[in-house]
Amino acid sequence: MAVTVSLVALFGLVLFFLLRSRTLGYGSAFIAAMFGFFLASTGAATPINQLAQAVIHAIPNL
Repeated sequence: MAVTVSLVALFGLVLFFLLRSRTLGYGSAFIAAMFGFFLASTGAATPINQLAQAVIHAIPNL
């Protein structure tokens, strides 16, 4: 768990700086995919899934 959380923080930080500097390419796509992969392994996965489902269910009601 500790390794997963630290990798999430590392990939999130790198992705933040890549997006901020607007240097988007194959490397940033890999960073984004790895960030998502490791984020899904943490305790944040359930609230993120619930939020995504709530947004999806709210869209047809607009």
